[in-house]
Amino acid sequence: NVQPLNLTIRQNVLGVKTRLAGDVVYGALPQLSVGAQAKWNEDPAVPLALGAEDDNGMELTMSASKLWLNALAGRNLFANLTMRRRDASQTGFLGYGSAATPRSDYEWLTEASVAVFLSRRWAFGYEYRQKPDSLAAVREDDWQDVFVGWFPSKSVSIIGAYAELGDVAGLPDQSGYYLSMQWTR
Repeated sequence: NVQPLNLTIRQNVLGVKTRLAGDVVYGALPQLSVGAQAKWNEDPAVPLALGAEDDNGMELTMSASKLWLNALAGRNLFANLTMRRRDASQTGFLGYGSAATPRSDYEWLTEASVAVFLSRRWAFGYEYRQKPDSLAAVREDDWQDVFVGWFPSKSVSIIGAYAELGDVAGLPDQSGYYLSMQWTR
């Protein structure tokens, strides 16, 4: 657990998303959704010290998701494409806007994922997230990962991944393994 300058960064996120049209599984049209996220930092000192214009911001998303049954050698194939309108640095942890990118100059960034279901219980996939590079003091790289998911029942999922995040908040070459276990009733 490395903390540059012995600082802690905490962020709150409030989000909403709704389906506009289409369906993930049935019909030719993918599920089309729109969403919004309001994000704000608990302590604005770090973002403002690094040249961010503000410590809070709003992100808008437009997504298309589709699952094709028996699409790839008899396997189910899932794909998602999201366009995110934002001016955040490091997903907002390092603030919003900068002298180099005025607050009114939001960017549309691409996020994509694809997964092949090897069986009803196993999936393998890849995710990519484009990131802006708007703060002069901190470099920001695109994120990507490969993952394997195991779904032993409808209420249990276990996801393992290897993520390449590049430079994050001034820490170079951030990459590593990720494990998530979820149980729902």
